[in-house]
Amino acid sequence: MARVLVVDDDPKITQMLRRVLTLEGYEVATAGSGAESLLQLRATEPDLVILDILMPGMDGLEVCRRIRTVGDTPILLLTAKDEVADRVEGLDSGADDYVVKPFALEELLARVRALLRRHEPTAEVLRYGDLVLDVGSRTVHRGDRSIVLSTTEFELLHYFLRHPRRVLSRDAILNAVWGQLFERPTNVVDVYVGYLRSKLEAEGEPRLVQTVRGAGYVLKESA
Repeated sequence: MARVLVVDDDPKITQMLRRVLTLEGYEVATAGSGAESLLQLRATEPDLVILDILMPGMDGLEVCRRIRTVGDTPILLLTAKDEVADRVEGLDSGADDYVVKPFALEELLARVRALLRRHEPTAEVLRYGDLVLDVGSRTVHRGDRSIVLSTTEFELLHYFLRHPRRVLSRDAILNAVWGQLFERPTNVVDVYVGYLRSKLEAEGEPRLVQTVRGAGYVLKESA
């Protein structure tokens, strides 16, 4: 039974989601503020967090950043804000997905299932050069160096490692990692490739994710 933490300052929403998620077979905890959510996070160790952005005091974006400093628990943001800049800000804070209020329960449940599937343990280990990604333990190493990635960065690297030496278009990457979360055009792929490169490339290490002008990106060692 997966554990879900619902964080929203509107008790009607937390009660409704508790009821719906419990009927779907999840173990549900709730919190009504950002500060309370951090206490619940330590107490319940959830498998997924559903997090409202607009809360008084510590807002959802700050909660998201703090969660990311201690782990890669999947985070699904809830918000009434639907501008592209707002979605980018949420993802840049470490969130994995985004649902706009008012939302259809069927869509929210589908996104919950998808995020939990992405984090199911598996024995898959992918390697390219001195880079190793262990899907089961969600760890990444380059040589002897351990690399800490956010959930989205991990999924992006996973996608590259499943298609080494193949040029991947920005649209293909966007569909594989973010699904239909963003309308075109968006620079979110370029932004996250930049994040990934900054973590993969310590001083003196050759670049692995190469830019192919006018086409996209490819995982290959420098010539």
